[in-house]
Amino acid sequence: MLERIRASIPALPPAEQRVARLLLSDPRSFARLPVGELAERSSVSKPTVVRFCRSVGYDGLADFKLKLAGSVNEGVPFVHRAVDDDDKAGDIVVKVIDNAVAAMLRYRNAAASQSIERAITVLAEACRNGRRIEFYGVGNSGIVAHDAQHKFFRLGVTCSAVTDGHMQVMSATMLKPGDCAVIISNSGRSRDLLDVDEIARRKGAQVLIITASGSPLAHKAAGQTHILLAADHPEDADRYSPMVSRLLHLLIIDILTTGVALRLGSAELRPLLQEIKKNLRLTRYAGGSGNGSSSSTP
Repeated sequence: MLERIRASIPALPPAEQRVARLLLSDPRSFARLPVGELAERSSVSKPTVVRFCRSVGYDGLADFKLKLAGSVNEGVPFVHRAVDDDDKAGDIVVKVIDNAVAAMLRYRNAAASQSIERAITVLAEACRNGRRIEFYGVGNSGIVAHDAQHKFFRLGVTCSAVTDGHMQVMSATMLKPGDCAVIISNSGRSRDLLDVDEIARRKGAQVLIITASGSPLAHKAAGQTHILLAADHPEDADRYSPMVSRLLHLLIIDILTTGVALRLGSAELRPLLQEIKKNLRLTRYAGGSGNGSSSSTP
């Protein structure tokens, strides 16, 4: 919400621009102060404050403040940064979805396309040459690693998800030049994953890192053997359950999977994917149709 308003400032009249700047300087105070004080601090009239709210897409000051409070509050500790203790189900639906959508749009605008291009290139090259691709993660990031393994496995790639610390060390030790290690971490501070990075680098493998750009793991991503795919977001993993970060990491995996599939070529992949779908359909229970389902009599 705040980023959208910041981007809209040049299109606003000068008086409404002053209201916008007051808002961006202290969003929490803006959500609490009465219209008279907002007008005084912005050096505008009360109607101008209301017009500003409507100019940026809201029904009025009350509606604007309600949405603003949902955007800037500190959330419920250890649950979610966008919700309040007294939120009803409808509020939770809107806030959680809006928070996730905002994070994805922010990533879309900030994503480093050159790094993504490099990542797709090295992954596709590993696939063509029959090299190993290993996905490493722990906790929530381990779930993303399993999702990545599932998606790349369907492309006929030799890959695995490794989420146990001891297995990660052994797996990284067996990497060779031409193999790829994809390390996924929200905090970028996990000792096991930092060890994996060090071992994979020594073994000459190509290392792809999905983490926040300011993390210790990201700081290691320098040089030709590392590719950093930064996923930055306002979520504090020490204070809240990592929800948005997990969605961003899953999104990055989807981007990489799609890019690699296109690089490998539909002529080679399409028959394989069609056969997989066909065989999966045969395993499904066709309830009530009589096709392969068992029947019983009382």
